[in-house]
Amino acid sequence: MVLGRQTSVLAWIWLLSIVMTTAAIAAEYTPGHQPLELWNAEGQANAPAWIGIWLNILLAVFALGLLFVWRRIEARWVVGGFLATIPTAIFLTEGLGVAPLSGLFALMHVVFWSPALYILLKRRPFLKEQSFYGLWSAAITAVITFSFIFDIPDSFIYLDHILDLDLLS
Repeated sequence: MVLGRQTSVLAWIWLLSIVMTTAAIAAEYTPGHQPLELWNAEGQANAPAWIGIWLNILLAVFALGLLFVWRRIEARWVVGGFLATIPTAIFLTEGLGVAPLSGLFALMHVVFWSPALYILLKRRPFLKEQSFYGLWSAAITAVITFSFIFDIPDSFIYLDHILDLDLLS
């Protein structure tokens, strides 16, 4: 019981240190799509065209998961993970003042989408079903996996910078 409280207190201290560090140096960042750039309206507008196209594909494939949430556990994890990023991003950036860096969003993707990817890879509905659901499960597995090609390294860059570890410099 005491160990659980200590762990919670340490987690909150760690979170607050990230918030204070990020908020304190937010003015240093420029808008863009790189891990240590502000992912705001200007950053999105300045991103290469392929990123905008990719984001539209990603949103469409995630949105299609809504068709299956009532009957499919994988779809519930996918949609739930996607939706969990929205209030978390609002809470961190607007509520706590964390700089909306691209790397922060990448980290949220890794945290919230990993359970869905795990379930998809474990259950493999894309190999078992020849239906629209099977096709969607293949598409969303590919979308998350492709996103992680960028999100995982960006998350490490972000964490290295925010935690001031200097492991990647």
